[in-house]
Amino acid sequence: MKALVLTDYKCLEYKDVPDPEIKPDEVLLRVKACAICGSDIHGYDGGSGRRIPPVIMGHEAAGVIEKAGVGVKGFCEGDRVTFDSTMYCRDCVPCKEGRINLCDNRRVFGVSCGDYAKDGAMAEYLAVPEYVLYRLPDSVSFEAASVIEPLAIALHAVNRTHLREGDNVLVAGCGTIGQFITRILGSLYSCHVTALDIDNEKLEMALDNGADSIVNTKEDDVGARVFELTGGEGMDAAIEAVGISATVGYAIDSLKKGGELTLVGNIQQNIDFPLQRVVTNEIRINSSCASAGEYAACLELIEAGKIDLDGIIGKAVPLSEGADWFERLYQGLPGIVKVVLLP
Repeated sequence: MKALVLTDYKCLEYKDVPDPEIKPDEVLLRVKACAICGSDIHGYDGGSGRRIPPVIMGHEAAGVIEKAGVGVKGFCEGDRVTFDSTMYCRDCVPCKEGRINLCDNRRVFGVSCGDYAKDGAMAEYLAVPEYVLYRLPDSVSFEAASVIEPLAIALHAVNRTHLREGDNVLVAGCGTIGQFITRILGSLYSCHVTALDIDNEKLEMALDNGADSIVNTKEDDVGARVFELTGGEGMDAAIEAVGISATVGYAIDSLKKGGELTLVGNIQQNIDFPLQRVVTNEIRINSSCASAGEYAACLELIEAGKIDLDGIIGKAVPLSEGADWFERLYQGLPGIVKVVLLP
């Protein structure tokens, strides 16, 4: 089969590799669409430490079941599916508590980090365990289904935040997850959402996704703008979807006393942290990792028309052109939130 292989840092090759073999409880998925995640871009140059070459990246994907293992009971050949990017053991304490995202033996498609290596979906075929599969509604295209994974991450982050209807909430970062968080906050909680970013095109997209106001950190005085938007009180909550010192700082500075911060982004392993401000203002801190079974709820939101998946996709291009698009995204392609590769 053809695959896009990270053979060295900043070096992707579209090449022939062996077809995957499936176990009795797995299906062979013919990949129809695989989105490029921000974490793939940060793994492209070795910065994240979680894409050690050689590896086939890709964990946001959808396709058609080409073949089902003899032990697969709930799916058959021809089914249109997507899948949870996280494989979990179902036997450790977190799994038994329903916290599958914290599984002691957690593995993620398309990740190679030293502890394990698991090829992903930037290929024609992928072996997928039955227990992470989800059947797609006929109304959802493969391209759209490839971004259900970040939608599930966004929903998990919102669920981790203690919110009330009408709260003022800052969303720091208008990438894919930030856009979905914005949409969820408006449609499910009727929150007053302020989106923060450095890219005006992404901020405009946030307005399309339901943000009530926007802040460009290159052009606006963030503190003054937040003061104006909240009548001098500050935000009730902030969700940070980047993972760098600057945006975490903006998020914390935006909060009123007793406010709440949920950290989702994790580009940097370590950041500057305004400890005294957090402590003296009794800021509640949450963190949110991946998703923990939100796929079914996401599919319900999609079928109910509350979430637009197609609107998040900037480009859908052949997998053979993937190396070029990785480099463009790495260089900071403006205005593009999500690129989907088509094997």
